[in-house]
Amino acid sequence: MPGPCFEDFKPGDRFVSDAITVSRDEIVAFARAFDPQPFHLDEAAARATFVGRLIASGWQTAAFGMRLLQAGVFRGGSSLGSPGIEELRWMLPVLPGDSLVLTTTVEDCRGSGSKPGLGFVRFAAKMENGAGQTVMTQGFTVMFPRRGVEPPPPRPVALATPEPQPEPDDFEILPFLGVAEIGRTRDLGSYTFTAEEIIAFARLYDPQAFHLDPEAAARSHFGGLCASGWHTAAAYMKRLMATRARDLAYTAARGPVPMFGSSPGFRKMRWLKPVYAGDTIGYRTVLTDRRASSSRPGWGLAFARNTGTNQHGEAVFRFDSTVFCQWEP
Repeated sequence: MPGPCFEDFKPGDRFVSDAITVSRDEIVAFARAFDPQPFHLDEAAARATFVGRLIASGWQTAAFGMRLLQAGVFRGGSSLGSPGIEELRWMLPVLPGDSLVLTTTVEDCRGSGSKPGLGFVRFAAKMENGAGQTVMTQGFTVMFPRRGVEPPPPRPVALATPEPQPEPDDFEILPFLGVAEIGRTRDLGSYTFTAEEIIAFARLYDPQAFHLDPEAAARSHFGGLCASGWHTAAAYMKRLMATRARDLAYTAARGPVPMFGSSPGFRKMRWLKPVYAGDTIGYRTVLTDRRASSSRPGWGLAFARNTGTNQHGEAVFRFDSTVFCQWEP
């Protein structure tokens, strides 16, 4: 189904989605695939954590937002992609059984100066649960084709043969946040995006043609099947969790282990280049700042710059994260 054009939007336009209901099985399935923290996996284990109950991964909440955006604002069709998210905040956890509605408002529209076939629309979105409580907000930009103007041509793409990398076997001591060194860098290993995984993720969360159909993707300006930006972000989380699991085991054998909590959100997420079927993305995180929490004694906020680089050494992804971490034993 064709999507809207740039000319279909003007500042002040407001779109309210239909509702979707989140099931426990969906929450656990996403967590097992990408974010296996106890408070996303099991009610009993969640009670002993920072959160205290089973909740959806924030990345899954964002992906649900993408599903609602595509069905509503995109009219079930496709955009020309997004350069990124300026800021996203997880205000309240999403629980099993929650009914989610996305309200999206157009803030600004501007034509591209370098590519006359497209324009940029800046949106603000708010996701609410069935009780009318805001669970997520975000500000982001989407590219749309100009009506009556030839769209950008397909870029030349040679898709790589998927070459999954072996799981790293390195490990490091995980410090409590109060003594963590600013600038501490951790390589998180790599993730290979197969066509099958790209399509499976898109069917659930981001069913735009260039994520679903290799032939349609080849005709698009992307030039080939590429991963949803939220798939790229979820793969980052998968690599972070796998690396943290090794580091936690190594640290536990030598002393006290810091606990990790949830995230209030992130800023400046940029999808710098498409991630194509067959690409292998190496992820890295760098601690950029830390601050003791005034509302959670014994806890602090860790600020990090997170990046993804493809097999050609090209930066494809970055964002600045904030996460609650235990400050001291």
